[in-house]
Amino acid sequence: MSHTDHEAWRSRKYAFFAHKECEYFPCHSTSQPEDFNCLFCYCPLYLLGDRCGGNFFYTEKGVKNCKNCLIPHQRDNYGYIIRRLRELTAGEET
Repeated sequence: MSHTDHEAWRSRKYAFFAHKECEYFPCHSTSQPEDFNCLFCYCPLYLLGDRCGGNFFYTEKGVKNCKNCLIPHQRDNYGYIIRRLRELTAGEET
């Protein structure tokens, strides 16, 4: 896959969605609400635990807290999320 093909999502509407009418928008503090991507409302990398690559911490009760993480909500991270999902599913039967 060439770099051009790899980055083709940047010009596609499916890679970004801002649900500004949502009662929780934006659900994380941000200085750039115009670039807040709601496409991955629930992070698909959450279940990776400490291997997700995000800015998270575990509470005293051992619960993963992602309130400081914007990885799935930044416009430019669609490619990162898709790349990580492909890595996770590589070698699995379809």
